[in-house]
Parts: sequence; structure tokens; C-alpha cells
Amino acid sequence: MKGYTLITGASAGIGYELAKLFAMDKNPLILVARNEKRLAEIQKDFAEKYNVDVKYLALDLSNEHNVDYIYEFVEENNLVVDNLINNAGFGSFGAFHEVDIEKDLEMIKVNVYALTKLTKLFLPKLVERNTGGILNVASTAAFGVGPIMSVYYATKSYVLSLTEAIAEELKGTKIKISTLCPGPVNTGFQGRAGVEKSELTKGYMMTAKEVAEVGYKQFNKGKTIIIPGMKNKFLVQSFRFLPRKLISSIAIKLNKK
Repeated sequence: MKGYTLITGASAGIGYELAKLFAMDKNPLILVARNEKRLAEIQKDFAEKYNVDVKYLALDLSNEHNVDYIYEFVEENNLVVDNLINNAGFGSFGAFHEVDIEKDLEMIKVNVYALTKLTKLFLPKLVERNTGGILNVASTAAFGVGPIMSVYYATKSYVLSLTEAIAEELKGTKIKISTLCPGPVNTGFQGRAGVEKSELTKGYMMTAKEVAEVGYKQFNKGKTIIIPGMKNKFLVQSFRFLPRKLISSIAIKLNKK
């Protein structure tokens, strides 16, 4: 019997599309997001279409107690989590000294703290069973320098570095450790970050469905770093040969309104 796949940020965008793919493959789900109404709709829809058990928790992951509650919920209900998908995250836009401090700290709590703690809590069980996997959603931003979105880029660099390190530590096991690094995606992300993407960046934009399909396929194959889209792969490869100062200059043009 398959264990549950736990997905954060599951009510829309990449998280929702990943949830759909796992459901189609008959994986029972635990979905986490802030929008309870949307989660209830997904639960009903997936149960009818895919005949899978879907549990959900309407939580804001910027609250540290809610992160603990996810693990407590799993333990108290004697559930087994085979896959952890750390997808929840958001960005902010503006010069570092101008962005509201609370917004940036909230972002760190979701993008870094929640992801790290959930990984810390669930990974030992995967190691004990020598099965399952963790997919952390980062960004092509993880490979660059992010003026005008400095804290967001920094959080995604952390996610990439952490995931690569854990994957190396678990080499030789049957556990999949992956990071999904999409470029710009046509989701609600830009609205929450307060940024309208430049015309240049829009040329790299993929749909959440396209990104999720690549991520799901490559995660199941055990690939550590997953970069959807040829343009995004080319962009990331170019970072290896460009001076960091030049990358920073390019990033401002990519991120500008």
C-alpha cells in the first residue's frame, strides 16, 4: 500500500499540478495551503476523479507552530508519508532597504524555515524505511544573484544548496532527493511578490502544468537538479561562465517591472 504524498502550497500553481499527477498515479495525498475552501474543492474533485484519499490542512506556514502541527497531525493519525513536496513559497520585489522587513522575514519563514523543518522531521522516517523521496521547489533564481528580489534569490539558493548536500549524503540509498528549479511560471506568484515580469522574462515563462510534468517525471527518475525548459537550462548554464557582477546586472533587467 502506498504511503501519503504531502504537498505544501497545494491549492494552486505548481503545487496543485503536482498533486494532480500524484493523484492520477493513485497516491493518497495530504495537501497543505492557506485557502481552505480551495483545498476542500480539490479533495472532492480528486476523490471523484481519481478515487484517492485526500486529507488537507489549511495552514499558513509563516507560523512556526503550524509547521510543527503538520508533523503532529501525521503522527497522531498514524499516517505514513512516502513523499514530501516542499512547494510553498513566495517572493518580494524592491530594493532590499525598501521592502518591508516583516514581508521578507515572513518569506524566510516559508521558503527556508518551513522547508528545512519539514525535511528534518520527515527525512529520518524515509531513511529508516529506505524508501520515498523529497522534492524541494527552488527556482532558476537559485543559480544567480537577485538585485530587486534579493531575499527571494537568497532563499532559493539555500534550497538548492541544501537539497544537493542531502542528496550526496544519501547516495546509495533508495531515497529520491530532488530540487525543481523552474524559471518564470504563469501563476499567482508575481501578484503576491508585487512584480510584473519584464518582456524579456516573459519569453522564458512556462505554465505550471508544464513545469509539474517535467518535475514529476524527473523526480520519479531520481534526478537531483530538475530544470524545466530548454531556455531555462541555457540560462542556468550561462551563469557558469559569466562574472557574478554581470549576472547581477542582467538580473535587474530580468526582474524590472
